[in-house]
Amino acid sequence: MARSAESVHAVIKAYDVRGVVGEHIDAAFVQDVGGAFARLVRAESATKVVIGYDMRASSPELARAFADGVTAQGLDVVLIGLASTDQLYFASGLFDCPGAMFTASHNPAKYNGIKLCRAGAKPVGQETGLAAIAAEVVDGVPAYDGAAGEVSEEDVLEQYASFVRGLVNLSDLRPLTVAVDAGNGMGGHTVPAVFEPMPVKLQPLYFELDGTFPNHEANPLDPANLVDLQRHVRETGADIGLAFDGDADRCFVVDELGNPVSPSAVTALVAERELAKEPGATVIHNLITSRAVPELVTELGGHPVRTRVGHSFIKQQMAETGAIFGGEHSAHYYFRDFWGADSGMLAGLYVLAALGEQDRPLSELMAKYERYAASGEINSTVSDATERTDAVVAAFADRTAGVDRLDGVTVELQGDAWFNLRASNTEPLLRLNVEAPTTADVDALVTEILGIVRA
Repeated sequence: MARSAESVHAVIKAYDVRGVVGEHIDAAFVQDVGGAFARLVRAESATKVVIGYDMRASSPELARAFADGVTAQGLDVVLIGLASTDQLYFASGLFDCPGAMFTASHNPAKYNGIKLCRAGAKPVGQETGLAAIAAEVVDGVPAYDGAAGEVSEEDVLEQYASFVRGLVNLSDLRPLTVAVDAGNGMGGHTVPAVFEPMPVKLQPLYFELDGTFPNHEANPLDPANLVDLQRHVRETGADIGLAFDGDADRCFVVDELGNPVSPSAVTALVAERELAKEPGATVIHNLITSRAVPELVTELGGHPVRTRVGHSFIKQQMAETGAIFGGEHSAHYYFRDFWGADSGMLAGLYVLAALGEQDRPLSELMAKYERYAASGEINSTVSDATERTDAVVAAFADRTAGVDRLDGVTVELQGDAWFNLRASNTEPLLRLNVEAPTTADVDALVTEILGIVRA
């Protein structure tokens, strides 16, 4: 059936499909998306599609509807059932076929969506397939006159768990007490399988799969959602805390004092360990990751490559440069040996390996990677992002050492400070990130910049 372009484009976004169930997304719409996706990948010689889904109440029905759309176009479907997003990427690599993951990641319970990939977990974005899919859904997906495909089911959880453990040297891991907050998301499904043979005492928080998120949102990027894990670590004396988002493709780290470890520091630690395996390799970092990352990579003889914010840009650079690893400030971590895809679980295993092979607490271990103070991302609602950005750049003109516009505007200040202002693609927001040698320096810059942005 034909649909309005406005309604379709409201849901099929730059990187994925996402919207409110029953309002923007329903089984009939998803079936059409499945059919259009099948036509896209069938033209590229695909013969089957692997499908996984998260713990949201709507996910099983939507996954089946998508499967119906795929099989109606003559392709087979492999259903892997409940899965984290990186488990779906693993299945896409294992079966060498395109995949679809039903999840709305960290969004509230009323949302759901689809993350699509080609064989080998290669991403499907607006310019690499989503626009074509949207156009067919708008016009009506043409019927297929051949035989329908078949549906089979495979449980790949143990294979996934064994594979990710095999990518990290865990042979010197001492016994550790590890608190994990799954936020009632898919970490509650994958963490027990991955950790079971390891010498760790697992302290689970909110492992019950519940897409209503009864305890807190499954979005550890919001500090409010780390509070329970921080308190638990302090009260129990755990060696480390890990927090996963709803589809468990992002991992956040809390040290033994209950303090969050910045994703930039995790990026630097993983980069160091990957470069030890392959000296001179390329490491990707986005432009608002701490400058400590490219500094450390360079010191270790590696080749740092700076990219725009967003997984599609990271994955594109990973493919073009053959980079061994890539990291983002948002706690997405990408691994060449994991088909270039992101895996929060792998990043968590690297941190456990680094902690467990020596005797220092995590706070001391991570100190070498925390070279600067940072503001984190600060959003401001503005009516004219370009005008506000230009006003800030002008105000700092006499203190500026360099300006680039790779993504928004990045201003290098005299000394070791810098800031980036980026306009949101979907909301009237201007996003500010500041890094400087001290917290006082950061606070002063934030106050001055926001005074202009919010004037």
